[in-house]
Amino acid sequence: MGKVLNKLVLRVEINNVNVIRNRKNSFKKALERRRFVNIERRGKMLIFEIEKGKKETKRYFLLARMGMTGRLVYFSEEDALWGENSFKNKKSFSHKHCHIIFKFKEDAVMLFCDIRRFGYMEVVGEKELEDRLAHFGSEPLSDSFTLSVFRNTIKNKKTTVKAFLLNQRYVAGIGNIYADEILFEAGVRPCRVASSLSAEEVKVVYKSIKKILRKAVVNRGTTFSDYVDSDGKEGGFKKYLKVYGRGGEKCLNCKAGNIKKIRVAGRGTCFCEYCQK
Repeated sequence: MGKVLNKLVLRVEINNVNVIRNRKNSFKKALERRRFVNIERRGKMLIFEIEKGKKETKRYFLLARMGMTGRLVYFSEEDALWGENSFKNKKSFSHKHCHIIFKFKEDAVMLFCDIRRFGYMEVVGEKELEDRLAHFGSEPLSDSFTLSVFRNTIKNKKTTVKAFLLNQRYVAGIGNIYADEILFEAGVRPCRVASSLSAEEVKVVYKSIKKILRKAVVNRGTTFSDYVDSDGKEGGFKKYLKVYGRGGEKCLNCKAGNIKKIRVAGRGTCFCEYCQK
């Protein structure tokens, strides 16, 4: 999303007020005739720093939570077209599921689209941002996410290891797909109680987190139905999936049995009963 940096936002159009957590007029006023001067990510949240006005001393930020099906789509010009996305074609994904439109001075647009509408956008001040960030655990690919930190975080947790990985307060940014793949890579069943893992198993899970997420980043994520990145490119990690979405199919590793699908932490969960203990 670096393409939107320092571009003047001429107008913000809101098609669905339910996906913003500010008053409509306040949201528009905070963004129109401003620029985004920096973009960061925390877990599954994008943080756009908003340009300060000449007489302003406080900083404000646009938070974008994608939820399960949210996406930000960027077009360099309004009639651009790629894949199933089009700004003007009323039958396209971007037109049907577009909730917010950012129109820039350079004729570019950024759309916030979300089929299931679990995502949202919100403008917050510095203190509010600090409060939100306090609810996130360590970034799993950061230097600060060490084995020691992971051991201390998982220690004595009575939840299932799958629920632990999905909890953003413990580790930021792991979703359902990657939790299943991480635990398969580690040979740990998702329904195990987190505190039951041995020191060696904790170490293996830690290494699997790093390995799977790095591979997912290199391959631009995972596309099943509608996910694309801001450039309109599908994720390529699907071809590396060993268990997620493969319920009932033969295990690619042991070939001894079928992948089981159950519900853990309220989510569909796939694992191999032979490879994972």
